[in-house]
Parts: sequence; structure tokens; C-alpha cells
Amino acid sequence: MIKALTERQNMRDAYQQVVRNKGAGGVDHMKVDDLLSHLTDTWAITKSFLEEGKYTPQPIKGVEIPKSNGKTRLLGIPTVQDRLIQQAMCQVLNPIFEAEFQTHSYGFRPNKSAHQAVIQALANINDGYQDIVDIDLKSFFDEVDHALLLELIHAKVKCPQFLLLLKRYLRAPIQINGKLIRRRKGVPQGGPLSPLLSNILLNELDKELEKRGHRYVRYADDFSIYLKSKKAAKRTGNSIFLFLKHKLKLPINKEKSGIRRPHNVSYAQKWCSGGRS
Repeated sequence: MIKALTERQNMRDAYQQVVRNKGAGGVDHMKVDDLLSHLTDTWAITKSFLEEGKYTPQPIKGVEIPKSNGKTRLLGIPTVQDRLIQQAMCQVLNPIFEAEFQTHSYGFRPNKSAHQAVIQALANINDGYQDIVDIDLKSFFDEVDHALLLELIHAKVKCPQFLLLLKRYLRAPIQINGKLIRRRKGVPQGGPLSPLLSNILLNELDKELEKRGHRYVRYADDFSIYLKSKKAAKRTGNSIFLFLKHKLKLPINKEKSGIRRPHNVSYAQKWCSGGRS
């Protein structure tokens, strides 16, 4: 599988995607425009290191961006070369896990959109499912359990070099104000791998909801469950709270979670505007 990562066409596709995305440089200050000349000089040794399991990612650059509520969100910006490698990893992993993902997950997936999520949510409401369980995952990207995530990936991916590389990306320290901080959990927002890894973990939630026969809509780490009575909504909310806490090791923001009626939910704000509180 590591050979599929470094395969010429896969790397070419990854390079083109990184160039399209542009973005700021990481801790080494290399710009996207400099990537091609850098690869021309270094790709042979980098490829060898990747295939032999010797490649070590550089630290992530921590950048705080303002949120609509006045707080900040910490982004983790990999170097341009590490963005290239992460993108190449995504292109290998995506077909494997996309086949496992559930229908009503709409975030960061091919041929899925926030607009489709809104349409499905409104269809649930129009079908009479008007008691809505909204659960807010507290700082989801900061709380992802590495061991659990790697276990889920290992069930499908057996290549030791690929898994070791992924583990190194998960554990790469983050540089904030010139200081390196070690990480033992979390998937920093800002790298190409983060959206896919979040879907791999939260697909376990989707499968649980499907198994129970619930109507739901999930867009990335934002999800709602649709019931026909307040009593059923309370029971389901409590049960899913425990599932998230004990099975996925994800904390809940109780202040922002609860049971809503349709007039209390703005789906345009939740999914289409991109604004998360």
C-alpha cells in the first residue's frame, strides 16, 4: 500500500490538489510555489524514506483564527511537503473507507454537500420527525482518540509503513508561538487528512444510528437525530450521549446540546454558512 502512496500518478494528482488549494506555508516557511523545485531536488530520498518507514513529518504550525462567537479556533498547518504527502495518503485511503460510509453523512465527501444535508433534514421534519436531538461534540477535532482511530484504520489497512506514517502525522508536535507542544490526542484542522479521519471515526456513530433505525443527518462533527416524540428524543439523546462518551471517547458540550423543535433549528446556519459556534 505504501507503493500506492508514492506511485507517480498518485503523487502528481496530490501535487495538483495542493497547488489548487494554495494556503500558507508551515514551520519551514516554504511556499506552494516552491514545492515543485523542492521535489525535483529531494523526491528520490523522500520517496525512499516513505517506502522504508523512515519518513518523519515536520511539526505543525499552530495558527489561531477568530470564530463568530469571539473565541478562536486553532488550526494546525502542515508544511507544504507534508500537505502533499497527506493528500496522497487521502487519495489512497478514500476509496477504501468511502465504501463503508453511510448515506446520511454529508460532510467532506465526494458528491455530497451541505445543501443535500439540509434537504434530508427538512424531509425528516416533513415526515413527522419533529423532536430533534442536537448533540454538540465539545472541541471534536481536539479530542479524537489516536488509539481508537488507528484501530479502526488498521481493520482495513494492513501495511505497516503506511500505518506508521499515519501515526507519526497524528503525533506530530504543534508549534505555537515558537514553542513545540506534544500531542497525544486530536486531529488538527488544517491538513488534508483531518476531514477523512474525522469521518472514519464518526462513521461508527453513523453505523450505530443506522443499526437502531434512527433518522439522522450528519455533516462532519455536526449531527441531528429526528424522532416523533419528546420522550423518544430524551431516551435516544441519553443513550447516544453514553455511546459517544464510552465507545468513541468524545466529550459532549451539554450547554449546547438538547432537544429542539424545527422552529428552533437553522439549518442554513448549521451547515450551509460554514459557521460553527
